[in-house]
Amino acid sequence: MIYFDHAATTPICAEAFEAMQPYLREAYGNPSSLHHLGKQAKFAVETAREQVAALINARPAEIVFNSGATEGNNHALKGVAERLAERGRHIITTQIEHDAVLHPCRALEHAGFEVTYVGVDEQGIVRLDELKAALRADTILVSVMHANNEMGTLQPVTQIGALCRERNILFHCDACQTVGHIPVDVKALNVDLLSMSGHKFYGAKGAGALYIRRGVRLDTLVEGGPQQKGRRAGTENVPAIVSMGVAATVAMTAIANGEEAHVARLRERLIEGLETYCAGVFLNGHREQRVPGIANFSFDGVEGEGLILELAARAGVCCSTGSACAAGSLDPSPVLLAIGRPVGLARAGTRFSLGRDNTEGEIDAVIKLLPEIIESLRQLSPETRAATIHQAAAPEAANV
Repeated sequence: MIYFDHAATTPICAEAFEAMQPYLREAYGNPSSLHHLGKQAKFAVETAREQVAALINARPAEIVFNSGATEGNNHALKGVAERLAERGRHIITTQIEHDAVLHPCRALEHAGFEVTYVGVDEQGIVRLDELKAALRADTILVSVMHANNEMGTLQPVTQIGALCRERNILFHCDACQTVGHIPVDVKALNVDLLSMSGHKFYGAKGAGALYIRRGVRLDTLVEGGPQQKGRRAGTENVPAIVSMGVAATVAMTAIANGEEAHVARLRERLIEGLETYCAGVFLNGHREQRVPGIANFSFDGVEGEGLILELAARAGVCCSTGSACAAGSLDPSPVLLAIGRPVGLARAGTRFSLGRDNTEGEIDAVIKLLPEIIESLRQLSPETRAATIHQAAAPEAANV
């Protein structure tokens, strides 16, 4: 198996897996309990809070654990909207956000809020002039992702945050694809709210966190108990949270030691190889301004869904057409449509997302395999079959 789908989820690292084990069987107490098992679990959660805070240069008290970035995005958007509705009912986001942002925005529209969806340029970068022009006196929140989950393109978050600070507008950032892979400093980014998910950087699934800058107030999304100072009710998922904390510490070391730089070199090797040996290939997104592990391509005349199934069947290669949450959809990628790709190429988008354990040998194997698969799929495409039938019928028509 060759696993090139790290943007969907990462394998839990050994350190995180080992650290969470005791909290599944021996140290299984509820962190809210007052006895020794409860205190042991509480200490583990607070240690993880410190570890996650250190990863993004935040205070531990600014970290609220949850089930993942989807919940964090919902909490940020709906919590701010409900808290500040009397001040204004206008929200700004972009056309290329993850559905975990777009769907809550649509729900808020149904609740009477107005949402402006800012466009991006052909490289997938948010149009700053358009965003700046959209800011209004009644704008209460701007939400822009740090890096697009399909293309990996990094957004000018620091500049957007500065624009929002000047106008006293809250700024939320979905940083699912960057936390644990590149340096993320919430102070330098000028963000008020930031979402992350542990399983995106080698922690266990089921734990994420929302950074809430000190002094920012938003309504609670999940109610029912006093946990985490009332900001998120419910018994904490201690094993997953412990794994997230340890994974955060491992990620800091990996970034410092150049392991993510190694991933970026693998990505460049893949891009160079596919552009050299595959005809009709288009790299989607900004060539340099992207996270280390993500490269998204459209292959002319090839359905992305068919390509990933063929790669998996022939060689056990795991990749995706884009967001894992949209897997199985035959619709063209809204993200690729937003950068101006025609419908055919938007439907052909294929994401290869690499991780720390991938090797040059795996990259070279895929580069060698892809041209043959692409050519065979092109021969099976409706367009190719139609052209072949037309060419075969032409001499008969001439003879008549």
